[in-house]
Amino acid sequence: MSKVIRFTTLLLLPVITLLLGLQIGEKLEQQKLSEMSEQLELLYAGQGGSGQTLSNLEEGLDFALLEGIWRLLEKHYIKPEDLKVQPMLFGAATGMVSAIGDRYTTFMTPQTNQNFQQSLQGTLEGIGAELIMKENKVVVVAPLKGSPAMQAGLAPDDIITAVDSVDIAEETLSQVVQRIRGPRGTKVVLTIVRASVPEPFDLSIVRDVFTVPSVEGEVKETASGAIGYIAINQFGEATARELETVERGFTDQNLKGIIIDVRFNGGGYLERAVEIASLFLQQGKVVSVARREGEPEHHYVNGRPLDTQTPLVVLINEGSASASEILAGALKDAKRATIIGRQSFGKGTIQEVFELPGGSSLRITTARWLTPNGTDLSKEGILPDIVVERTNEQMEAGEDPQLDAAMGWFFRGTGTTEIPAVPPAN
Repeated sequence: MSKVIRFTTLLLLPVITLLLGLQIGEKLEQQKLSEMSEQLELLYAGQGGSGQTLSNLEEGLDFALLEGIWRLLEKHYIKPEDLKVQPMLFGAATGMVSAIGDRYTTFMTPQTNQNFQQSLQGTLEGIGAELIMKENKVVVVAPLKGSPAMQAGLAPDDIITAVDSVDIAEETLSQVVQRIRGPRGTKVVLTIVRASVPEPFDLSIVRDVFTVPSVEGEVKETASGAIGYIAINQFGEATARELETVERGFTDQNLKGIIIDVRFNGGGYLERAVEIASLFLQQGKVVSVARREGEPEHHYVNGRPLDTQTPLVVLINEGSASASEILAGALKDAKRATIIGRQSFGKGTIQEVFELPGGSSLRITTARWLTPNGTDLSKEGILPDIVVERTNEQMEAGEDPQLDAAMGWFFRGTGTTEIPAVPPAN
């Protein structure tokens, strides 16, 4: 049985059938071109119109179109030595999946799948940035903390238009990622379009091997009291355990409050977000998952809270997505935390990853999720209680007004002038 990263399902069998069918296609008897033409005419005459779906085409389609293309290329293409089976299979799978129009539903080649799995384990080689395809453009969700991309100044919402002077307008996200990746110590030049910059510009990044720590924690001492600071960089396998270890170290510190920083955190496992929210909530719902059939599935706290009293601030920005938004939304709706920063990315869907033969995989959007109050995050993301901007220039200079605002929030009303409090957004 195929390994499933999230949830267990066998709905992938039609796709596996397609891939295997194409692989053994060379063993099938050669069809007459006239017969093939009749099949394709039927397809375009009504069976394959824009209103048709896989469910009502299963019997009539029989993948004749793909098989026909395969045969015609095999018979007529000028350079038969270029008709390599594996790249063509991957290309067919990529094209079929991308035609759905959902930027989060993607086919991953063995190399892309390996990179994806490594990213969840925290070990990466390359520039360290999460990318998506949005309106046929390659857009940066967030550079990973401590990565070459972050050090070079790559920012959320940057649009990549070229890699090493090669226009990528016609390429898939997987193809672009493969261009960007490369051996440690080598350089890649990205051409960037940024809303705040009038003209496109080149950004040079030196690739490296780096480890992204899942959780980082420290106690920030001030003259007015100590603040616990926890940065969650991803929601991987060990994140909840690591955060619990950090939080237990805060127990005897007599903290004024705790800051949970999920800025530039593009997400990870849903289950980890639920576990982490459970550490700070006594009871209640964390998130609701609405699938295409049936009633929404509600995820509640696990009943093993660690700290339900210490005041919390959650820092978010435009690079906070997916599991980061689940955590922030749950703590916000429960009035357990104040949210400070910028509006989050707004990724309100859940993907399941299905392992395929040969090391490739398919990531499928299978559900959307709602905050405990029913907010659909795909429409607006998480809105901060206190809006604080942080410019690229401030990041480059090491200035962090969002963190300063979070620190100041715990001392509001005390008369301290050590860290200025920030007024709520209108």
